[in-house]
Amino acid sequence: MKKILIATQKPFAAAAVKSMTSIAEGKGYEVKLLEKYAEQSEFVAAAADADAIIIRSDIADKDVLANAKNLKVIVRAGAGYDNIDLEACTANGVCAMNTPGQNSNAVAELVFGMLVYAVRNFFNGKSGSELMGKKLGILAFGNVGRNVARVAKGFGMEVYAYDAFCPKEAIEAAGVKAVESQDALFETCDIVSLHIPATAETKNSINYALVNKMKKGGIVVNTARKEVINEAELIKLMEEREDLKYITDIMPDANEEFAAKFAGRYFSTPKKMGAQTAEANNNAGIAAVNQIIDFFENGNEKFRVNK
Repeated sequence: MKKILIATQKPFAAAAVKSMTSIAEGKGYEVKLLEKYAEQSEFVAAAADADAIIIRSDIADKDVLANAKNLKVIVRAGAGYDNIDLEACTANGVCAMNTPGQNSNAVAELVFGMLVYAVRNFFNGKSGSELMGKKLGILAFGNVGRNVARVAKGFGMEVYAYDAFCPKEAIEAAGVKAVESQDALFETCDIVSLHIPATAETKNSINYALVNKMKKGGIVVNTARKEVINEAELIKLMEEREDLKYITDIMPDANEEFAAKFAGRYFSTPKKMGAQTAEANNNAGIAAVNQIIDFFENGNEKFRVNK
């Protein structure tokens, strides 16, 4: 009997675990839970006899992968997968997957929850502004970006997007205006929402020069990864431009400095909140289990993210 380890420092909702377990056991798999563990060594030890692993934001590093002698597949229940050592997966013959699209609506709704909070001056009693008629730029037009565009249209916003890997025709087919470059997106839009992964090319790419292209009153929303922000340069720019706002659900390393210097122009949630809904929790967990079963029974590697 193959064993699926669900290793989550931040556990899935109980209902999601119940559904995941029921699906797996119904197909003849054993499910092992490791929840709220305190040390990485606990994850390493628990992985030793696992044939498959499901994680959330947990770190699947080379030690976990080297110790998991039976491991054939690991699934990140969510879109981002920079918490998995992909080179170690490949070296150990492990297929790494994500579950794209399962958290997309939850993240998109969070974007607008934070945006309304920001444009209404964080509900401080003073007059704010509305989203209707504002130009929203979406940086990366994947599953989350498409959902952000859908919601933005409901607010009556003008929606623009740039994605280096998504054809202009595909963006415009979704009823969104495609721009030619990242620079053009920041120059054009009142608000820019970030949905790029943390890669060698994108880390620190949201910097002084780029954000400074925004018009007066610009807002940057980050529900992607904190690594894409050049924090030192953004702080410098916000010191010089008192009109800019930065809101995020990924607390920056320099959170205390942002909060102290930019009261009324900066907001971060205490923890990453994009996928923190019952629906997203359930969707991503069930997708992960089904992908593992499909991998073992049919060799399906559709969502593989390593080479």
